[in-house]
Amino acid sequence: MFSKSKINDPAPNDADANKPASSGTTAAPAAPKQSEFKASAPKAKPPASVLSSDLHVTGNMKTTGDIQVEGTVEGDIRAHLLTIGETATIKGEVIADDVVINGRIVGRVRGLKVRLTSTARVEGDIIHKTIAIESGAHFEGSVQRQDDPLNPGAKSAPAQKPNPAS
Repeated sequence: MFSKSKINDPAPNDADANKPASSGTTAAPAAPKQSEFKASAPKAKPPASVLSSDLHVTGNMKTTGDIQVEGTVEGDIRAHLLTIGETATIKGEVIADDVVINGRIVGRVRGLKVRLTSTARVEGDIIHKTIAIESGAHFEGSVQRQDDPLNPGAKSAPAQKPNPAS
């Protein structure tokens, strides 16, 4: 009923030209390509890990995924997207691509995008690429813009090279 078109096939070599075409040989190469495609398809993003308001964590956390904190954390947190809930308290350094702060942080914040909402309370330095601070947010510390705030060794401006001729 159906036949494989030769239009998209690479130019046949002499060995392939002498072989008769059969339905078994045309279907076999297609199966691995289908499975390879499925294997390379992007996986669904897992939901954010949620630390509920009655949870108290002592220690550091690190993930490539998202975290939503509603409880208390005494330690450093590193994540892709970090959301600090209104009831949350973090005592430690926070490092994430995106940081949304609704609660309290005592410690340094590093993020590409940092957002302090009107209920945010931050006591510590903020190192960011972009920042938004809503009216009503409480902030004590310094703010520093860096092109790569996730790298602790990054500088806000490139260092000047000394002139070897002088």
